Amino acid sequence: MNLPNILQEFLKAQELFDSISFSNCFSEQASVFDEGKIYTGKEEIRQWNEKSNSEYKTLFEVKDFSVNDNTTVLRINISGSFDGSPVMLNFHFRTKNDLITALAITE
Repeated sequence: MNLPNILQEFLKAQELFDSISFSNCFSEQASVFDEGKIYTGKEEIRQWNEKSNSEYKTLFEVKDFSVNDNTTVLRINISGSFDGSPVMLNFHFRTKNDLITALAITE
């Protein structure tokens, strides 16, 4: 897959369970929407990812991607130590200046 560099970095950081590198993929004012909650700013995003990594050890397997207007959507099979694993989710990314500015995770 020919994904933008920032999304490749995002996936690599998750593969390594590296919450600092993960959060560095986001702009300072970025937001993440996941499971009905919004996380704003790099520090909240780092904490959210760190907690998720420690609790669930989530692994991502990208199955497909598309680009619609200014949004890149990755269809990701997510597995880990959580009820219902694995689950297929859509990651809707908005980027600017080689950083993620918004991410919404949906079914």
